[in-house]
Amino acid sequence: MKKTILTALVLLIGLMNGGLRAQGQANKQMKQAQECLEQKEYVKARSLFLNAYSSFSANAQYEKATECGVNVASLYHRENLYKEAFDMLRATDQLIASGEQQTQKARPDLHYATAKERLRMYTRLKHAQRAEEQMERMGQLAKASGTDSLQKDLLYTQAGHYYTFGQTAKGDAAISQLIGQYKTGKQYDKVLDCYRKLIDVARRTNNAAMTSRAYEQLIVWKDSIRMLKAQDETAALRQECAEKQAVIDEKKSTLKGRQATIYALCGLAGILAIVLVMGGLVMVRFIVLTRKQKKTISTLREHNKLKDGFIRNISAQVLPTLEQMDLSHPATMALKNFFIHIEELTLQENQLSEPCEMQEKRIDTFCENLAGKIKGKLNEGVTLAINAPKLSMKMDSEKLEHILLHLLTNASIHTPANGKITLEYKRRGAHSHQFIVSDTGCGINEALRPNLFKPFATICNLTEGDCLGLPICALMATRMNGNLKLDDTYTKGARFVLDLHA
Repeated sequence: MKKTILTALVLLIGLMNGGLRAQGQANKQMKQAQECLEQKEYVKARSLFLNAYSSFSANAQYEKATECGVNVASLYHRENLYKEAFDMLRATDQLIASGEQQTQKARPDLHYATAKERLRMYTRLKHAQRAEEQMERMGQLAKASGTDSLQKDLLYTQAGHYYTFGQTAKGDAAISQLIGQYKTGKQYDKVLDCYRKLIDVARRTNNAAMTSRAYEQLIVWKDSIRMLKAQDETAALRQECAEKQAVIDEKKSTLKGRQATIYALCGLAGILAIVLVMGGLVMVRFIVLTRKQKKTISTLREHNKLKDGFIRNISAQVLPTLEQMDLSHPATMALKNFFIHIEELTLQENQLSEPCEMQEKRIDTFCENLAGKIKGKLNEGVTLAINAPKLSMKMDSEKLEHILLHLLTNASIHTPANGKITLEYKRRGAHSHQFIVSDTGCGINEALRPNLFKPFATICNLTEGDCLGLPICALMATRMNGNLKLDDTYTKGARFVLDLHA
């Protein structure tokens, strides 16, 4: 009997020591992951966070496991691996739910962290409805937690979300609610800290709308505070003058000195005059700053509008003249194409925020039609391979065809005889699609790569090309909620990757 008890105690101590060692290793991995994150070694950081997550999960360390799981999801979606990111968050929520059942204690604060990460991903994917659903869930979880920290974090998050989707009024309401309690109590230092944190959050999330709005409201608030302080100083001076008047009245009753009363009244009038002048100066400065800011914004908008109109007028005036010239001459044709491309570039810039017309189409049929249009332009012996599944997707076929035809045409020009051009499609997630155009040509010169998608960054010989085709394609990709990039790791020629998010 004693041997059995002793054996059980030894086993128990061994298990406890093993658990402590595992927790210590997990804490070490989590610290290393944070260091890798600061050094921008994202793949290594993700692996370390994932290992730490597994260890914390096994030892029922739910808070640390949740923190690691959210970090893993964030690093996944940073690389556009949205399926893996959503799977990670789903597993983390299941772990939290399991912990709630075992401990019989609700943990809305942990669910709040996973909901916030989902909101960030849906915001980046421009899924306004899904993002709004996560925002509502975060509000319920913050309310259920009953902690001020989550309520404040929710207001910061709401402000960033609404400004991202152009809902300025709702964003302003969130900021007002956030700082309202401090304004009421005249805790000006805390109000200033709130604005600074808003600006810091906006910068870290690259939220230009939130940054601009926070700065604008901060300027208005600072000017209003100066006015409030001037009013407080005025009230204090009035109080001080009243006290002095009381003293003067007391002296008047005892010493009957009318002359002292006259001097005191003159001093009071002078002080009030100075206060009124100071208040007037503060008001004038506030009005001047506001008018100057409005005038600057109006001037910039007017200049941008005039610039676009000037470019369109040049194209409209020059193109009819070029039509009357000999278009068989390469220089004339190059000049005509240059003006057409400038007009198209301006049009795409002006329509960048407008939605695209999406239609459901078969991917394999779409790619085969593209192959039929490009085959006649291939050099002798060049093969064109199409790798597209029999699937459907929502697309703006006109813009997608323009981008892929331009990439295939460039590939046909630079791929020598007996070379190979490939057009392939890959599905990266439930709503993520990828088209890849590769060739075995000469590739892209290293010096040209930084400005490949920037218009007018390079002086070109128009007869050899105006370097505007790829910038136009990049703008079209952006309008379709995607991006166009060059694969720098490909060394057998050139490879362009078009990512689209439906």
